[in-house]
Amino acid sequence: MLFSQVIGQEQIKERLRMAVREGRIPHAQLFSGECGVGVLPLALAYAQYVACPNRTDTDACGKCPTCQKYEKLAHPDLHLVFPIVKKEKSEVCDTYMTKFSSFISKNPYANLFQWLSELGREEKNALIATNESEEIVKKMSLKSYEGGVKTMIVWMPEKMHLACSNKLLKLIEEPYPNTVIILVSYDPSQIIATIRSRTQLVMVPPISDADLSDYLKKTKQDVTDDTLTYALKVAQGNYSKALETIDGSERSAKFLELFIDVMRKSYGIRNLSTLQKKGDFLIDFYNEGAEKFVRFSREEQIAFCRYAQNMIRENFIMNLHEEELNYLREEERVFCVRFSPFVNEENVWQIVQELGLMEQHLRQNAQSRLVFVDFMLKMIMVMKPKK
Repeated sequence: MLFSQVIGQEQIKERLRMAVREGRIPHAQLFSGECGVGVLPLALAYAQYVACPNRTDTDACGKCPTCQKYEKLAHPDLHLVFPIVKKEKSEVCDTYMTKFSSFISKNPYANLFQWLSELGREEKNALIATNESEEIVKKMSLKSYEGGVKTMIVWMPEKMHLACSNKLLKLIEEPYPNTVIILVSYDPSQIIATIRSRTQLVMVPPISDADLSDYLKKTKQDVTDDTLTYALKVAQGNYSKALETIDGSERSAKFLELFIDVMRKSYGIRNLSTLQKKGDFLIDFYNEGAEKFVRFSREEQIAFCRYAQNMIRENFIMNLHEEELNYLREEERVFCVRFSPFVNEENVWQIVQELGLMEQHLRQNAQSRLVFVDFMLKMIMVMKPKK
């Protein structure tokens, strides 16, 4: 991938290029930022820039055999490590390398759930398992195939098993000659502290609105100005969120319908004791609310949690009467005008916490119906207008 193909991030690009031009290439770096701002694309572009024999001051040449192999993520001196869901204990990343390379080449801004959906295992927990450590050591210990730098990119090291992390730590502390290790993390707090302390940190900030707007205008020529403005406001510099906002109107409509259903049922029941007198409510809830939720894929269920968190925030902001801080669509605003008084300083933090806990349980592969019902019952207790 070329630097020119990465959206914005000019300051980070120049910092990386300057380090290469001056011969200051750290043997271990941690690229960190939110998924969707270009953390992995920057790592891929940097790796190609380091390897390109004909690089300029601004980018790799993109034409030499080395660049052509890097574009396909098929260079013999480029090694990729990433989370997988095993069918067999002996499986390692190389088992899925062809599929992963093709997937990332098409969408370097993809997230873990999109990768697991590509595998057809979005409901499973993905890991970089213990036996991957043997592959990592073997690949980095061998001589370079083409006499250049050997680069290993570890995508989401926060998913690495502790035993594998310890092997990687040893490689970072005692690197083989002419090797570069690049960790691409969206949650570096989950990486063991000894690895974090021994890598050079590259913090990737959100994409500027100007750069993101220019890119979306080029790639989404049919998008209206109003939709683009709203997408930029929601995305906050995240390309994936902007793209989802533009392309995900159908999914957003499903989420809004379920959110309205959940919240209306919540503030319609004043306390749990009344449930004994309202058996029809529970039947209606199971048949409608829970069934809608369990029909979502695991990725959509988690996305709904984030959508609901955002809606709670918007309703709380609406009570402050600060219109410039609101990010609501018109169809959302119609419901929120009457609903917002039920979200206030007495319960807003608890609601957000419960949604975060719900997301955490779903990520841990908990039974989605039980998680959703538990959340619903908790909302009945906390959803009430300010006293």
